[in-house]
Amino acid sequence: MRIDHIALWTERLEELRAFYVGYFGGTSNAKYVNAAKGFESYFIRFDDGSRLELMRRSDIDDSAGRNSAERPGLCHLAFGCTSRDEVLALTERLRTDSHPVVGEPRTSGDGYFESVVEDPDGNRVEIVFQ
Repeated sequence: MRIDHIALWTERLEELRAFYVGYFGGTSNAKYVNAAKGFESYFIRFDDGSRLELMRRSDIDDSAGRNSAERPGLCHLAFGCTSRDEVLALTERLRTDSHPVVGEPRTSGDGYFESVVEDPDGNRVEIVFQ
């Protein structure tokens, strides 16, 4: 068994697509649109075959407390790097591009070297090396 994909609702579909393609090397499909349901989505595929589905629907909005880091639903996504230096370099690239770094690079208690950034929707993204 493997995880096929993780799905995120967003109001900033194009911005999230650019974030995950530009910083994490994903490849996007063409936008899927179902006008009758007010639904649009992209699948972002990564080198290992995992996918992230970014979805927007006209009747889903940001009023459910998305600004809270501790909320029911998605806690974080984690992208693996090949070295500590890669974690540091990507963290600094994101910081330079004004993406919030909410967890500075560190070695966690379970042995990961990691940092935590926020995507344009405020979802937490761990950048890890183990």
